[in-house]
Amino acid sequence: MNRYPLWKYLLIAFLAVLGVLYALPNIYGDDPAVQISPKSELAVGDDFLSPIENLLKEEGLQYNSMEHNDQRVLVRFADTDAQLKAADIMRERLTDQYGEQYSVALNLAPSTPGWLRSLGADPMVLGLDLQGGVHFLMQVDMDTAREQQLDRYVDEFRSTMREERIRYKAVRRDGQRVILELRNAEDLSKAFDLISRNSQDLLLEQEALNDRFFVRGTVTEAALEELRNTALQQNITTLRNRVNELGVAEPVIQQQGLDRIVVQLPGVQDTARAKEILRATASLEYRLVDTENDAFEAQRTNRVPPDSRLYTQQDGSPILLKRRLIVSGDQLIGANSGFDPSSGTPSVTVTLDGAGAARMLDVTLDNVGKPMAVVFIEYGSDTVEEPNGETRIVSTKTERVISVANIREPLSKRFQTTGLQKNEADQLALLLRAGALAAPVNIIEERTVGPSLGKDNISKGFTSVQIAFILVLVFMAIYYRLFGLFANVALLLNLVFIVAVLSLFGATLTLPGIAGIVLTVGMAVDANVLIFERIREELRNGNSPHNSIRAGYQHAFSTIVDANITTFIAALALFAFGTGPIKGFAVTLSIGILTSMFSAIMVTRALVNLVYGGKARLEKVSI
Repeated sequence: MNRYPLWKYLLIAFLAVLGVLYALPNIYGDDPAVQISPKSELAVGDDFLSPIENLLKEEGLQYNSMEHNDQRVLVRFADTDAQLKAADIMRERLTDQYGEQYSVALNLAPSTPGWLRSLGADPMVLGLDLQGGVHFLMQVDMDTAREQQLDRYVDEFRSTMREERIRYKAVRRDGQRVILELRNAEDLSKAFDLISRNSQDLLLEQEALNDRFFVRGTVTEAALEELRNTALQQNITTLRNRVNELGVAEPVIQQQGLDRIVVQLPGVQDTARAKEILRATASLEYRLVDTENDAFEAQRTNRVPPDSRLYTQQDGSPILLKRRLIVSGDQLIGANSGFDPSSGTPSVTVTLDGAGAARMLDVTLDNVGKPMAVVFIEYGSDTVEEPNGETRIVSTKTERVISVANIREPLSKRFQTTGLQKNEADQLALLLRAGALAAPVNIIEERTVGPSLGKDNISKGFTSVQIAFILVLVFMAIYYRLFGLFANVALLLNLVFIVAVLSLFGATLTLPGIAGIVLTVGMAVDANVLIFERIREELRNGNSPHNSIRAGYQHAFSTIVDANITTFIAALALFAFGTGPIKGFAVTLSIGILTSMFSAIMVTRALVNLVYGGKARLEKVSI
């Protein structure tokens, strides 16, 4: 007798119901929507909704619904025409009323019923090729990252020498090395011992040559590797924060190779704005003004005091600032644009972390009444044409003093920075909130996928799944009769399981992912074919139907497991070493292998046992 215990039937039924519930949101589709999000810590309250409702009524724009929480407002529309018009109007009105405090972004909001959302059931995330949007491939400028690291070593050497009162002639960067020149052999020995203890990432050597004494430090390969990895990961984190500022739903930001980052923004249509935010690198530095030396004389003679640096102010006049940095942009934890209440000019209110606040307090406490400058630093890129006619992208760095003011009282964690135009203040606040890029990035590839092409991909992809599914159903029903129908039920449930797992774990469905589902549909019945052919063989050898069914499932099991494990290993390798579309294919293939194992063995066996298991005397089976 072939019978399952009750708990196995209950388990299969429970998983089937669960699969249907989590696959169900995908049949409801999406609504064109406009998403309004605050760019700072502002909360969206109920009083914020009334002006939006009134604005839409004034313009005669009908909307399906409006929902909100503390982080955003989502307005759903019936079609994309109303969505696009509403987004333009809202962006213009909110900018006039609130400045750049809110971002308005286009979105596709799932129209899943509330009772399903309460269970955590959401539709599958569609990739760029299905939903439309923009794709950027960005190259991280590792040369600039190394130069910045070497500049930090130069500043660190100067600070160490001053603190330990060791006399030196100069500190400079030479290629991949930092060179410190001392005055005598005694200072050389002290400096070498001190730097050896504090700079573990440098290969140090000392040299005395013709009454000149040098300490040379070369960055180790391990330190360069760590710098590259750190810069790449920090850039990925920063880009993700900036994309969040843009209000893009379900972005894809991931590493590709050793120094490249892929950014995919589904649904984004304003590519110029996206490129501007993603590529920009801006930061602030706070430095004391050198009041002991003449900046005009330093500019005229090109002789800058060793403890100072020459900068240019907004009006073009020179100014000398102390080399020793007070705080920099990487110590900022918050930034909001607004207006200075005393002067009415645009300002950026910054908030420092604990170490930055302590450093700012110590310096300003000792320098009340003295001037302090704010340096605005911006990295960019230019295209340079080579003599042979080819072009290459080079990084640029712009530094300008945006504000010089006397320290009227000690500063600490939170204070204002002025001296910017309104658009510059808004842009700077956004970039500081999102964090500074560890190294500049250059966009080396850009692709735009229109929403109409995405819809066409979805239509063709699902058509291919339907055709493959129907052909397999027909073949199995004709060739294996009733057992073929059992396999068809398991195959249908397998599709439900795949969709449910993709939806439950938030995996992104791409066009190659649909190809993986089509392949899974064909492979899913392989296990049943092995089982059914083994049952036929047992019947031809004169075995009883019950024993043939039992032998078919038992003897084919090891073959099925071996075949699926090898395919699963290949899928894991594709996921581990592949990128983008290859990963999408590997994900659906892996999920399909696991779900097909369950449906092809457990579900079909349960159906066979349900139909034939209760018959004590079974003469024949329909196979």
